[in-house]
Amino acid sequence: MLNKTPLWKYMMVLIVVAVCTLYASPNLYGEDYAVQISASRDAAVDTNLVDRVSEQLAQAGIDKKSISLENGQVLIRLKDDSSQRLAREKLDVALGKDYVVAMNLAPDTPEWLDSIGGTPMKLGLDLRGGVHFLMEVDMNSVITKSLKDMEGDFKTSLREEKIRYRRVTIVDETVQITFRDQDTLDSAEFFLKNRNQDITLVEQGELMLVASMSQQKLAEIRDYAVKQNITIMRNRVNQLGVAEPLIQRQGADRIVVQLPGIQDTARAKEILNTTATLEFKMVDLEHDVRDALTGRVPPGSELIYDRQGVPQLLVDKVMLEGSHIIDANSGVDEYGMPKVSISLDSAGGSKMSLATKNNIGKPMATVFIENEATGERDANGKLVFKENRELVNQATIRAQLGNRFEITGLDSPKEARDLALLLRAGALIAPIAIVEERTVGPSLGKENIDLGMQAIIWGFALVLIFMLIYYKAFGVVANVALTANLVMIVGVMSMIPGATLTLPGMAGIVLTVGMAVDANVLIFERIREELRDSRSPQQAIHHGYDSAFSTILDANITTFIAALILFAVGTGPIKGFSITLMIGIVTSMFTAIVLTRAIVNGVWGGKRLQKLWI
Repeated sequence: MLNKTPLWKYMMVLIVVAVCTLYASPNLYGEDYAVQISASRDAAVDTNLVDRVSEQLAQAGIDKKSISLENGQVLIRLKDDSSQRLAREKLDVALGKDYVVAMNLAPDTPEWLDSIGGTPMKLGLDLRGGVHFLMEVDMNSVITKSLKDMEGDFKTSLREEKIRYRRVTIVDETVQITFRDQDTLDSAEFFLKNRNQDITLVEQGELMLVASMSQQKLAEIRDYAVKQNITIMRNRVNQLGVAEPLIQRQGADRIVVQLPGIQDTARAKEILNTTATLEFKMVDLEHDVRDALTGRVPPGSELIYDRQGVPQLLVDKVMLEGSHIIDANSGVDEYGMPKVSISLDSAGGSKMSLATKNNIGKPMATVFIENEATGERDANGKLVFKENRELVNQATIRAQLGNRFEITGLDSPKEARDLALLLRAGALIAPIAIVEERTVGPSLGKENIDLGMQAIIWGFALVLIFMLIYYKAFGVVANVALTANLVMIVGVMSMIPGATLTLPGMAGIVLTVGMAVDANVLIFERIREELRDSRSPQQAIHHGYDSAFSTILDANITTFIAALILFAVGTGPIKGFSITLMIGIVTSMFTAIVLTRAIVNGVWGGKRLQKLWI
């Protein structure tokens, strides 16, 4: 019998290896020191900005490799880190607060490779350098705010139902309502229980109802606070131009933020510490804004400026806060004009309905409130924040609003998109504080890469030498498969958007090399056994591969399951190790079984052999 591999299998092997080699090739190119400029708020990023930046660099005598407009950002590639730092300082002063200027490292991938999605592997913090923050969400303020919302909701709803109460107060983590008589208390209890399914009402003391949130509701509030802050962190980090930031939950109330490649740690802290929220208020039509400008702001009103610096007078009472916004999307109305569609939670819908019921035809304003870190600290060592209030939109209320409504009257689709982004990202309901900060310098990251590469190269070289000496000609086949396996791992890691190579990931690659050899050893030893049992060389090859396949499959499946569990429950470095291990298991199975058999069959399968060099 002869061993032959069908042509389609050869084509499949060639295509798979070629594609992986193509997408692994961007890793051969280095990175440039770069400065990225993105718009802060509604500033324009266009060719005019590119010309302005080029002029500023020329005036400062800074030589640049290139400057381009990419993905709504200006990317300046520079020759060295000193030019990078100088360019950042000059541009930050020249462009002011309208733009965010951040230092970064940009891949030097050729355009033709980049056009087909070829990008280098994303390196983790331990390999590329960068900053690591551990941030803690203030859960006490979350619960306090929820209790205040519940207190206000009780007052409004009882008043509307004409159920008279003496007072509503917050005590510890409960809301206490006192009444004048038992009948009123019973009516209130029946009404509130039907209206609020997620609270517990207990009659306590003399004519008092004590309302407390269920454990499930408290858990939902805490969970929502962390998720909302993670969303905001992602939006903030996007301003830094970080290619692959890691922002994930750690425990019940903490968030890990890792920014690989970012070198501007001060700017990173400044942006992450900046928090924002929104308020909806009615425009004050009863008083003259000119009187307020002279210093005589009417009681119950607020003087505020819009983005063009035009003063406006608003009613001081807040109709709705941004924490009730679930989603906001830009679009066009039936007349083709830009709009923003907003979705509120149930409590926010009730508040908006009550607030707009008697204000149809009147203008409503959206106020953006930003708490910006000043960099200074108070006597207790806490960061000092500066509050900036800005009117971002005015729209006329055309009907009583509820859980869903639209903001119209916007000037352009860009304004609608910007407002939708602010509404989505601005609903910060829980303060956060940085409790841990670590910086990994690029030099340390480079050292880690060098050491990791040495481990891979030495391990790889020793395995190649062993296989060549011990298995002779078949050792050459195994070495070709090992090389292809390493290239395929790098190629697949480069193709997967969320895959990040870390130092433990390098250890996973070394382990995978050993596992790939193990599969070849099983096959080759099985072939030797068949030859010792007096089978012909062709029979030995055939039975060697078929018999060893089940053993290799079982061993790799169990290892893959263990790696999958590590990926599911692990964080950070553990995930990095498990990703490379899982990818390595799949590629090693392919190279050790499919690729080597195709090579063996191509070299020896069509010949009537008397002896095998194995």
